[in-house]
Amino acid sequence: MGNIFTSVLRKTISPEEPMKPSKRTGGTNVLGMAVLFAFTVYFLLPLYWLIISSTKTTNDLFSGNGLWFSGQFQFFQNLQGLFSYDGGIFISWFINTFLYAIGSAVISTLIAAMAGYALAKFKFYGKNTIFSIVLGSLLVPTTALSLPLYLLMAKAGLTNTYWAVLLPSFVSPFGVYLARVYSVSSIPDEMLDAARVDGAGEFRVFFRIALAALTPSLITIFLFQFVAVWNNYFLPLVMLSNQNLFPLTVGLQSWNAITTSVSGQGMLYSYIIMGSLISVLPLIIGFLFLQRYWRAGIVSGSIK
Repeated sequence: MGNIFTSVLRKTISPEEPMKPSKRTGGTNVLGMAVLFAFTVYFLLPLYWLIISSTKTTNDLFSGNGLWFSGQFQFFQNLQGLFSYDGGIFISWFINTFLYAIGSAVISTLIAAMAGYALAKFKFYGKNTIFSIVLGSLLVPTTALSLPLYLLMAKAGLTNTYWAVLLPSFVSPFGVYLARVYSVSSIPDEMLDAARVDGAGEFRVFFRIALAALTPSLITIFLFQFVAVWNNYFLPLVMLSNQNLFPLTVGLQSWNAITTSVSGQGMLYSYIIMGSLISVLPLIIGFLFLQRYWRAGIVSGSIK
């Protein structure tokens, strides 16, 4: 009798057959997938419309089905017109945007890494106060800082130059915050102490050890800053008046203003759409190539 009871109890506690998912769990999974699919369509629909519209003439843009191709396939004609209009000014805007985004992202990532590492691994007077100021600065809208920054740049004689856009973008409070979180979770104090015992200086410890440990998280900071500067509109609009210095955001908007104020410039609608499509391609390519590091950085930051 005891053996039978033990056998039944063993099968009850450790059943040989796996437990079947309940109908409630299956319904929840289906609902979750449906919600994710709806959000995917919501986010990809504008990109789909942009691709479809880039193949149309100006007249076709305002007639027919906006979510499907028209009778005339004008993609290559629109592309050629985009790069040749106004002496190829679009190429200058693209190069300017790339320089603004890359330069600001690289420098701001390095500064954020150094600041976050110092706030995480060093003890000094006022550390918590400095970090509180960094967190508080995250609540300040960037548009609210544009006028003070313009006055500072005007006083320094840097308005209408590349530096007027680059210098304000070198500091990223959000990047400093992320770098501090990542430094706490990714860099053991024992590893730093071992390097110091071996005779390594602080700069060598940072550049040889800390940066290597922070690489996935630095990719995340770089991507955030790159996207922010690439899509920045209000700051260059305030700082720049020379169209040869415009980024894509300001340049394409200036074309849009022309179409509404000057008659006979309706062809610019096709160029604006084609330019908008080209402007998002570097962001897509960057995320596709760096998504592995980006996911790793997000996971390491979420641990803390």
